[in-house]
Amino acid sequence: MINTNNKILKRIYKDRYYYYLLIPATAYFIIFHYIPIYGVKLAFEKYRIFGGNQWVGLAYFEELFTSPAFYKALMNTIIISGLKLLIGMPVPLILAILINEVNNKYFKKYVQSVVYIPHFLSWVVIAGIFTMILSPVNGMVNEIIKAFGGSSVSFMTSTKHFRGVLVVSELWRSAGWDSILYTAALSNIDPTLYEAAKIDGANRWQRNIYITLPELLKTMIVVFILNLGFFLNAGFDQVFNMMNDSVISVADIIDIYAYRIGLLNMNYSYATAVGLFKGVIGMILIITVNKIAKKNDAGGLY
Repeated sequence: MINTNNKILKRIYKDRYYYYLLIPATAYFIIFHYIPIYGVKLAFEKYRIFGGNQWVGLAYFEELFTSPAFYKALMNTIIISGLKLLIGMPVPLILAILINEVNNKYFKKYVQSVVYIPHFLSWVVIAGIFTMILSPVNGMVNEIIKAFGGSSVSFMTSTKHFRGVLVVSELWRSAGWDSILYTAALSNIDPTLYEAAKIDGANRWQRNIYITLPELLKTMIVVFILNLGFFLNAGFDQVFNMMNDSVISVADIIDIYAYRIGLLNMNYSYATAVGLFKGVIGMILIITVNKIAKKNDAGGLY
C-alpha cells in the first residue's frame, strides 16, 4: 500500500505543472457549484433574517405543484427548450460537416472565425442587435419583407413570433461554438474509409450519410445527454434581456419565475425549491437517457 501511494505521489509530482493548470477550474467548481449545494436545505425551511429558519418540510413543494403560474412557466420552458434542442442539435452538426468539406484552408479558417465570434458576445449586446434588425420601423428584416410586398411584423412584441426569435438568436450565438466538438470528432475519422467509399463509387452525399454520421453517432449521443441535463434551463440571460410585457405569457420560463419570486418578492425558500426541482429533473433525464444509450451500445457519458 505504501509503495502504491509512493508511486502515485511520484507520478503527481512529475506531472505537477498539469495539476497546477487544474487549480483555477477546480476552485471554480468547488466555490460556485459544490459549496452552494449546502444551501439546498433552504427549500425545506422558512427563511428568516432574524431568529433562525423554521423547518417546514415539503410545504414549498406542495405550493409549487399547486401553482398555476409555475405550470405556465414550466410549459413555456419545455416548449422553448424543446425547440432549441430539436433545431439546435442538427445545426452545429451540419455546420461542422460543411466546414469540413471546405478544401481551401484559409477560407475554412475565416468561416470558423466568423461563426465562433457570436459566442463571445453577451446577451445584452445580442438583444440590442436583434432589436435593431427586427425593428418594425426600419429593421433590416422588415425592410426585406416590405420589399416583397409584405407588411411589417413586430417580432419582439408578438407572442406568435417571439419564441422563434429566441431560437434563431440562440442558434446564431451558439451553433458555431457547438460545432467545435463535431469538428474535432470529424478529424478522428479514418480517411481510408472515405477513400474506399470513393473508389466504390460513393458520392459526397453518400459518404456523409454512410460514414460520417455513423462515426459521429456516439458524439451526438453525448451532446444530446449533456443538453438534456440543462433542458429546464431555457436561457435566463437571453430571455431576461429580450422579453417584454407584451410577450411575458409565452416567455415566462422557470428561471424568470424563480427570479421574480425569489429576488423581487424575496421568497427565497420557494425559489430554492424551484431550483431544486430543476436540478432533480435534469439529473433524472441524464441518468435515464444515458442508461438507455448504454443498453443499446450507443455510447454514453459513463
